[in-house]
Amino acid sequence: MKCVIVSVVAILAVIQLVVQPGQAITCGQVDAALAPCIPYLTGDGEPSGACCGGVKAIQGMAQTTADKRACCTCVKAAANRYANLKDDAAQALPMKCGVSMDIPVSRSVNCEIIN
Repeated sequence: MKCVIVSVVAILAVIQLVVQPGQAITCGQVDAALAPCIPYLTGDGEPSGACCGGVKAIQGMAQTTADKRACCTCVKAAANRYANLKDDAAQALPMKCGVSMDIPVSRSVNCEIIN
């Protein structure tokens, strides 16, 4: 029951952070959306519902090229903060959540080439 409550709270937090049209995306928003993914990205198993909700929220935030590049930069910075992040898990995250994203989850991506 506690896990369900935590998941619901995380999803609600992500929903609150969805960017309104015309506003810039911040790394705080991206970090909050991906925070539930840390256990999956640094361990084993599958991404949680809250994690996939965050991935979907980022997809919804990143509609323009500028937004995609900003999200990419934030995701790259977040990936570099976790020494034990598993690159294969990070790259598989969107697919595992059933989301098609133009933003790679990688420590080494060149965000300037994203369209």
